[in-house]
Amino acid sequence: MNKIKFLGTAGGRFVVSRQIRKSGGIWITLDDTNVLIDPGPGSLVRILSSKPKLNPRDLDGIILSHIHLDHSNDVNIIIEAMTNGGWDKKGVLFAPKEALENKSVVMDYVRAYLEKIEILKEKNRYKIGNICFETPVKHIHHGVEGYGFNIFGKNISLSIITDTMYFNGLESFYKGDLLILNVVFYENNRNLQHFDLRDIEKIISINKPNLSILTHFGMTMIKAKPWKIADELTKKLGVKVIAASDGMEIDLDDFKN
Repeated sequence: MNKIKFLGTAGGRFVVSRQIRKSGGIWITLDDTNVLIDPGPGSLVRILSSKPKLNPRDLDGIILSHIHLDHSNDVNIIIEAMTNGGWDKKGVLFAPKEALENKSVVMDYVRAYLEKIEILKEKNRYKIGNICFETPVKHIHHGVEGYGFNIFGKNISLSIITDTMYFNGLESFYKGDLLILNVVFYENNRNLQHFDLRDIEKIISINKPNLSILTHFGMTMIKAKPWKIADELTKKLGVKVIAASDGMEIDLDDFKN
């Protein structure tokens, strides 16, 4: 089964630190390849308590979009779990250079457990298992080096736009059949380096993907009820938009059919 599992949908420091929404990241199974993106706080717990059950030892790799805690906190324990405590050398870690230069993000001792480490760079393409992905543009408007992803399977493409402030032409880099967007703010009145509702409405209205999924919600989005926002966007834009929830699973085979 090809699927996307939202282990958590928290975004913003207060939602994450209070665990109002969980912050486990996104597990993708595609073409017999298992990848975990952005294992934030509680990721391992969310994996082990998942229904249907997930096994971290089934992972082929981990991808970090950037070094902020809500995206990288559990990376070391996930590496340990994936590699059976280091006894089974396996898996690939894909991460920005910052995550490897700063030893407090990816610890030295767990690096030896991995089969390979690859540094993410702008406009690069990477292969893991039976899938490949690209980092089409650097997200420089977020205080640290970060990337979104276009992921390519045999029959489907997925785009994930991780944290950044909107910049002109951003949507042109993410043209997947399915689009996942991190939307922290309902209204970004303080000009902080995250999307708000206006940004994601613009991106979806231009790209018109087959399905858009909103996630990574801050307090203002949660108070505004993201499922209602998704319904309103669907009606307004004429394309399907849904709001992710903790533990939600998307059947990619059903989506394509």
